[in-house]
Amino acid sequence: MEIRTIKPFLKYFDGVRERTMRVTRCIPPDKLDWTCAPGKFTLGDLPRHLAVVERYLWAENIQGKPSRYTSHGKEIADGLDNILAFMEKTHAESMEIFARLSDGDLQRTCTTISGAEFPIRHCLRAMVEHEAHHRGQIYSYLGILGVPTPPIFGMTSEDVRARAVH
Repeated sequence: MEIRTIKPFLKYFDGVRERTMRVTRCIPPDKLDWTCAPGKFTLGDLPRHLAVVERYLWAENIQGKPSRYTSHGKEIADGLDNILAFMEKTHAESMEIFARLSDGDLQRTCTTISGAEFPIRHCLRAMVEHEAHHRGQIYSYLGILGVPTPPIFGMTSEDVRARAVH
């Protein structure tokens, strides 16, 4: 994916985040502390991490500022309703920052948390890939727990197979 202009990217990323929100809303509140293995993200950590890294790492870096990511723990948002509200708040703040970018700004470089210099457009693309990665973990965790989840684009694999021409 090549990000050449900011406005279509903003619309695209809003869709990416809405798909993440849709599956996050499926997390049973009593399973927020569940994890697949000791030392791994919990179901509550994953959406908090996505919110914090979007706003306090990616959005800061593209402004030429250092990361302010310090935690993705319960102290940020405890309980599903609070996590969802935190995600909505930080996403709105991030989108406001991203919307200030001009198309020319996408060519500028920014310094990542690792100290590498990358064009802003590449950092935005990495942010989307990062979100997809962790959204997949939420889907996997919920699958392990037997929690029904929404199809990512409106159809399940069973729906696709049923409509296929044989």
